[in-house]
Amino acid sequence: MTTQLLFYRSPVPVSSETHRDTCVKTGDSYAFAAGVNSVPLVASEFAEAGAEYPVVFAGEGDATVPTVILGASGAQNAYVDASGAWTGRYIPLFVRRYPFVFSHQTEQGQLVLHLDAAHSGVNTEGRGERLFDSEGGQTQYLRGILRFLEDYQMQFNRTQVYCRRLVELDLLRPMEAQFTLPSGEQRRLTGFRCVDRERLKAIGPEELETMFRTDELECTYLHLASMRHFTQLAERAVSATHPEETPDAADIGDTVEPVED
Repeated sequence: MTTQLLFYRSPVPVSSETHRDTCVKTGDSYAFAAGVNSVPLVASEFAEAGAEYPVVFAGEGDATVPTVILGASGAQNAYVDASGAWTGRYIPLFVRRYPFVFSHQTEQGQLVLHLDAAHSGVNTEGRGERLFDSEGGQTQYLRGILRFLEDYQMQFNRTQVYCRRLVELDLLRPMEAQFTLPSGEQRRLTGFRCVDRERLKAIGPEELETMFRTDELECTYLHLASMRHFTQLAERAVSATHPEETPDAADIGDTVEPVED
């Protein structure tokens, strides 16, 4: 699992000089996300995402980020069908912001808006929404994109504070998920971490109060509750690759297990 730019193939800085005549047509296709099995989340998404998908943590140290698992293999998103439709109820913000993204590109670390030039909807033929008007001013569409990404970045920064607390309190431990197909084939998903319940119970009252006041405790229990969705994920993943097979739920239910540190 990775938290890089994933489906962004050719992000370029957006400017009125370069993109004066550029339009973007996004449509309803999420085919660009069909080859990723996980994407980052921000904490404000835990309630909706955790009601449908497993929410875990990827990376280590300062690079720790919440992640939603979407498939049981490295190049499979079980929630994007052959037509490019997203078949789940909730679409993560990381996916919804595409083909736009903020990137640190100045010496001062200022965030600069980027656009994936490889996105099929980027054009100069007038299809979709213009980024700039004829005088080079930002269109209402572009201003809306900037507001969306600014809010996303604010939520991301808050989420990093939460992740740092989990790391500082040593609450995360490596986990893996396993399930068995009716044919006997074994599947394993590794490279993620979860909050250890016993370690959580052992933290001091001051830390517990802080997590309660900042809603981090609520996020933690939403994360833990989402582990039950590995069963549904396995069933979706198998039906996407082996339509003739349905995994036995009894084989899947207790397969999220700790890995020795």
